[in-house]
Amino acid sequence: MLSFASAASAGTILVYGDSLSAGHGLADVAQGWVHLLQQRLQRQRLPYTVVNDSISGETSAGGLERLDGALDRYHPNIMVLELGANDGLRGLSLDVMKHNLGTMVMRAKARRIKVVLVGMFLPPNYGEAYTKRFHDIYLELARDERLSLVPFLLQGVALDPQLMQEDGLHPNAAAQPKLLDTVWPVLEPLLRSRH
Repeated sequence: MLSFASAASAGTILVYGDSLSAGHGLADVAQGWVHLLQQRLQRQRLPYTVVNDSISGETSAGGLERLDGALDRYHPNIMVLELGANDGLRGLSLDVMKHNLGTMVMRAKARRIKVVLVGMFLPPNYGEAYTKRFHDIYLELARDERLSLVPFLLQGVALDPQLMQEDGLHPNAAAQPKLLDTVWPVLEPLLRSRH
């Protein structure tokens, strides 16, 4: 659990994801894009508290199971929802994944929490039909629920071996600022809209 307190916080941003947001494989979690997000907020004098409740290996089912407790604990104004990759990598039901993500979105919206949905692509070896359907789920949810969408967290990173760890799945420390730069243009308007 990583939390950054702010004395005069305008609100709380909950990053709710898997290993890509938890900083898996990094020498120090402070290298991760979520920590870099807090630093950027401070530099730009946007007084938000960032809470990182991301767990390596988390699936959409696990995220749904934990969600109410997390929302009760942190009372976020904004939730960055970065889940689903492990469902895809394990070949789990995409219908179930869509249901789980959609339910998390609805529960957040019921509490008037703004949601940023973070999309992913799967490696091509999972087959064209499965990989296309996987990514389309994010597009459909964003359209149907009118969500702010980051189409692909690893944009400009996933195919660059110099930015990926040896497992080919997780970005390295050098990639983390790029992840933040991918999320920021979608997240920033929600931050500014409160001022």
